[in-house]
This record gives sequence, C-alpha cells and structure tokens, in this order.
Amino acid sequence: MSADPAQPCSRVSADELTPADPTPGMSRQVAMHRDGMWTGAVDTEPHATSGWHHHGDYETTLYIVSGRMRIESGPGGVDVVEAGPGDFLRVPAGAVHRESNPSDEPARAVIVRCGTGEPTFNVDGPAR
Repeated sequence: MSADPAQPCSRVSADELTPADPTPGMSRQVAMHRDGMWTGAVDTEPHATSGWHHHGDYETTLYIVSGRMRIESGPGGVDVVEAGPGDFLRVPAGAVHRESNPSDEPARAVIVRCGTGEPTFNVDGPAR
C-alpha cells in the first residue's frame, strides 16, 4: 500500500454494515475489507458463547463498546481474559479462541483486523 496524500477520507454508516464471516453464537458485520485491513462490529447476546475459531493470518483488536466480552484461548482454552466498555482485547494471528458474553446485557465490540487471506476459520475445539 502506498501513501496518496490526495486520497479522500470516507465513511461507512451503521446501516451500511453487512453480515460477515459467521461463527455460531455471535453476529459479525463488516464495514470495510481491503488493503490488508478488516473492520466491523460484533454483537453477542447475553450469556451466549461462540464456537471455537481463529482468524488465520489476521492480528485482531476488539474495542468493547457495551456489555462484557470474555475470550478463552490457549491449550484447552484455559487462558481467559475479560473486558468491558472502553477496554481493548487482542487476539494474535492464528490463536484458536472463543468469545462469550457473561453478562445479562447484549455486548457490542468494534473489530479491526490486519492481515491477509480468509478472516475466520471455525474449528472443532481449543488448541491442544
């Protein structure tokens, strides 16, 4: 990607988000996917848990807008991190994980991924 100082900034409105790479237990929407960057949002219902998955070559950052998000990863899924509004979560490229919403309120996070290839691979279980 080369810099172009004359390139204009752009906007994607909330009603322009489209359904994206599904994983059971969560609803992702994509805003943009180009030049090695994937941006969008994810909504998780209260007490829902996603299926196990990874994001291939993509490094992923989530910004928690509302609710709570818990991520299980590592061998057997024993490594757990939890975040709430204003927190960021990092998912390294290739890390097998699943997300859940441990709260009584819906959760929403903004996602930014940098990498190449397919953005999501659903798998049968956690890393061994």
